Amino acid sequence: MSDDEVYWSKAAAGDGDAFGVIFDRHRARLYRHSRGIAPSFTDADDVVAVTFLEAWRKRDAVRFVDGSMLPWLLRTATFTAGNLTRATWRYRAALHRLPADDHQPDHADTVGDGDALTALRQLSILDQQVITLCVIEGLTIDESARVLGVRAGTVKSRLSRAKTRLRDQFEPRTVFRLEGATDVH
Repeated sequence: MSDDEVYWSKAAAGDGDAFGVIFDRHRARLYRHSRGIAPSFTDADDVVAVTFLEAWRKRDAVRFVDGSMLPWLLRTATFTAGNLTRATWRYRAALHRLPADDHQPDHADTVGDGDALTALRQLSILDQQVITLCVIEGLTIDESARVLGVRAGTVKSRLSRAKTRLRDQFEPRTVFRLEGATDVH
């Protein structure tokens, strides 16, 4: 009995590690094969996954050639890639049969980023990161410092300075003169 047959019989009996050995042994070869026949490189990952799923689903029907499971896996991958290719063609054909709608502009294209986002983008990258981590994400100063790889004091001073800059952009400043107060926006 070959190694593949031994490990496969253990896997079929419920040994997950044995299934892992089979997977590790044949995954790379199966992926190379799938890249050549799948509709796209990302689909090749799906072909490999479905092939091993089918192997598990049909574990009693897996055939070995000269003690190797690879030919069965390659054949299953070929069928899986063919099914995926046909499904992709059917999907694209269905899209082409749909009537073309009048183009409607995307609402996001007509609306600006807003004053807050515009103000945030005017800060330095590090200040933007500090505001995002501390204010928006709610991390502590120490946690933010670890994420950014800087000292906590740096985060604290940058946070204070960035908040002041943002506040200055949104709060009206009041200028006092001897004659009285005047709002300047």
